[in-house]
Amino acid sequence: MEKPSVKCALLATMIAKHKWGTPITEEDLLSLSAIGNDYPVAREVYADLRSEPYITHRGNRGIELDKSNFDKLADVLYHECRWEAWEIETRLKHYEGIKDHDWR
Repeated sequence: MEKPSVKCALLATMIAKHKWGTPITEEDLLSLSAIGNDYPVAREVYADLRSEPYITHRGNRGIELDKSNFDKLADVLYHECRWEAWEIETRLKHYEGIKDHDWR
C-alpha cells in the first residue's frame, strides 16, 4: 500500500502547486511532497506518473496536469486516494465535467 500513498502525496502536491503551462520537476515535486524518507519509491512513482493520461510529460522541464483528462484524475483521487467528492470538486477547479461525474 505504500505506492498509492506516495502517488497520492505527489498528486496532492501537483494539484496544490499547479500553474497552467508550468511543469514541476522531479526534484521539486519530491522536495515539496509529504513522502517522508521514501525517495526511492517516490522516484519510481514519478516515473510511472509520466505515462498517465492525466499527466503531460515535458521532458527535462518536468510533468504537469493535463486538464483535458481531469475525469481520469478525479477517478484516481476518489478511488485510490480516498478523497471525498467535495474535496475533488474544491481542488480541481478547472474540471468542468465534475457535476456529471459518476463516482462509482
